[in-house]
This record gives sequence, structure tokens and C-alpha cells, in this order.
Amino acid sequence: MAKVMLIDGNSLAYRAFFALPTDMATASGQITNAVFGFTSMLINLWRDHGPDQIIVAFDRPEPTFRHTKVPTYKGTRDAAPDILRQQMGLVREVLDALALPMVDAAGFEADDVIATLATAGRDRGDDVIVVTGDRDTYQLVEDPHVKVLYNMRGVSDYKLYDEAGILERTGVSPADYVHYAALRGDASDNLPGVPGVGEKTAAKLVNDRGGLDGIFASLDELSPKLRENLAATEAQVRTNAEVMVLVRDVPLHAGLDELALGQVDAEAVRKLFDFLEFRSLHGRLADVLGDALGADASDGAELAARTPEPVVSVLATAAQAVEALRAAAAPEAAGTRLALATPAGGLAAGLAWAVDPDAGRVAFVAGELLDDHEVSEALAGLVGAGAGGQPGTGERHRPLAAHDGKSLMRPLLDRGVEMRDPLI
Repeated sequence: MAKVMLIDGNSLAYRAFFALPTDMATASGQITNAVFGFTSMLINLWRDHGPDQIIVAFDRPEPTFRHTKVPTYKGTRDAAPDILRQQMGLVREVLDALALPMVDAAGFEADDVIATLATAGRDRGDDVIVVTGDRDTYQLVEDPHVKVLYNMRGVSDYKLYDEAGILERTGVSPADYVHYAALRGDASDNLPGVPGVGEKTAAKLVNDRGGLDGIFASLDELSPKLRENLAATEAQVRTNAEVMVLVRDVPLHAGLDELALGQVDAEAVRKLFDFLEFRSLHGRLADVLGDALGADASDGAELAARTPEPVVSVLATAAQAVEALRAAAAPEAAGTRLALATPAGGLAAGLAWAVDPDAGRVAFVAGELLDDHEVSEALAGLVGAGAGGQPGTGERHRPLAAHDGKSLMRPLLDRGVEMRDPLI
């Protein structure tokens, strides 16, 4: 019995891109936040779960059978940012150097490829872990063989779901998930649900009525408003269910037996990681793969031990940002290193600062949170003209050193923060 890990490549690259600052780049200017985050996640998954087989599934650019059935499918989604799309080739280069098989299929999504391989793994008696940030894969969970390792947020926050976990999370079993999701709808896929039916109501309807057929056969037993809304949206709900079901028999170019781990190209890995300036990642990879990376692997691990990898904590709420900024402004935190991303001289797109420089710990706040009044006040307490100094020193505020300080003043002022004059 093998342990098979199936990874949604697009999903993880997308999560990595939006979790890490877009000013992560090499000395030559190559932006690397998505490929760095993806590679870091991959190494952690390899280390923590020790799979015998890793397969990465990708979406293809052309429309799928779902677009044929529902022309507006995913029609409200914004196009992927150019700097994310430009890194997808690098993600594939990393996987190629590591000899990890990649699979896609014309007319289908990565989820369908994963569903097909997960079903094959189940039938083969394997333990299958599906790594994704897409809830549609909840329907694949099947004890004891198939689990979903769901990326909650960022690059390190996961939750492993078995059947009991899906029931706790959604209120329904994996076998009933499609009925539940069809009622609730999926705004990200532009699939409207039943008005007034949220997660709890959807779960109760499915559990009480035994699925969509049972629900629509017993409308007379429901409250007038719910009955009216269900009757008016039955066609939409049934269409939702049809496109939400993952395909388990996608015609693939290779089967599970042929998609085995290959021989790592140690020299290709070294050259690629050197180009991307992933020194710490190469050391971590060496710890996982050992001799497979060749004689220089131990040197990479030693270098990584001396060069801590940035651990980025994405502060997702205003309260978290305020707490962290106030801690950074505290007297004992003197020496805080802070970076402000201001694309094309516009509004601040993000703020990052070193929480623990020696350990490589970094906090990041997205630009939209800087609009929050309490967050901007906390930031002013760190860099503002009126920030207080250390008690007993006679200083009005701590000295501020800045590179290209004038270019920072306008974006901060636009957020209501008047930056004090820097020393340099």
C-alpha cells in the first residue's frame, strides 16, 4: 500500500502568490513570490507526509466541458495577475527538475484529474492525500483511503479532513457534499445558489430530505418562503450539481502506475535554485531528499542553517495588524526593519516588517488593511511624526532611517500617516 499525494498546482501557486509580498525578487529583478511559496509548501509537504508518490495536476487555459454547459461558469473571476502567470513556468521548472510528474487534460480541470487519480489510488488500496484550496474536492473524501489536506490560508495553514472532518466542517457527509454545495451555490464559480439558503439550511435540507430529489419532491412540507425560493431555482440548483460533480474517469496520458517519482536532476535543481536565489530552500530540500541531491547537498543544508528562511505571517485582520504594529512600536522593539510596497508610486500595496530578524520572521499586512483607521493609527505610532520616544531618554521619538524616504511619504500620507523626517 503506497501513500499517494495529489497536488492542485494552480491552487497552491495562487495561494502562495497572494500570501507573499510581490516585491520578493532576485537581484536581476525576477519576481519569485509565487514560485518561492509553492516550492516551500512542496518541501514541507514532502517532509511532513513522506509520500511514496507525488503528482501535480494543473488546469489548462482552454474552456472545459463546464463552460459548454454553463457559458457563464467562472465568468466573474478576474484574470490571474500577469506576475503570477509569468511564474507558472518557473513552478513547472521546479517540478521538472525534481522529477515530479505533472498532469493536465484538455476540457477538464485539475480537480477532475485529481478525482480520477484519487479514485484509481483508492481502488489500488493506496492512502491518498489531496492537497488543495478548493472545497469541491471534499466530495472525494472516503475513509479509510482518501483524505483532503485543505489549504486554509497562506503557505503553511492546512487542515486534514477525513469523513468525520468534512461532516463537522459542512454538516454533511462527503457523499452528500455536491447536493449541499448546489443549494448553497458557489460565487467564485459564478454558480448562484438558492436565495436565503446558507450552509446550515443547505445541510439541514440535505440531511432531512436525502438529497436534491428528496428536497424537490417534498416542497409542500417546507415553509412558504423556502418552498417558493426552491421552486424558482430548481433548474439552477440541478445545473449546479451537474457541474460540481468531479469527473472520475478523465482520459489521461498516463495512469497512476506510470506516474511514479523519477530521478531528481541534482544539477538542474542546483542551477535553478541558484538562479532563483533559493539558497535556504535548497538546504531544506537536501534535508528531505538527502543523497538524491548529490554530494553538495550537505553544503546547502549547512548554508541554510546559517541563512534562515523568511517565515511570513500574513496578518489577515485589522485587529491582528494593530496588535503587531503596536508591538513593533514598543520601546523593546527598537530597530524594527520595515518595507512598504508602493507600485508605480501609487497607494501602499502592502507593508512588511521583521518581527525577529535573527529567525527570519516577517509580518505582512495587505494594503487594504491600511485603510482601517485603527491600523493607520498603529502605523503612525511606529513611523509617524508624533510617535512617542523611549521613556526616560528625553527623545520625542526613536530615530528613523529610510532609503528613498521622500517616495514613502506620499503613500503613507494618503493613508493618513504623516511620516517623521528620516535621518537619511
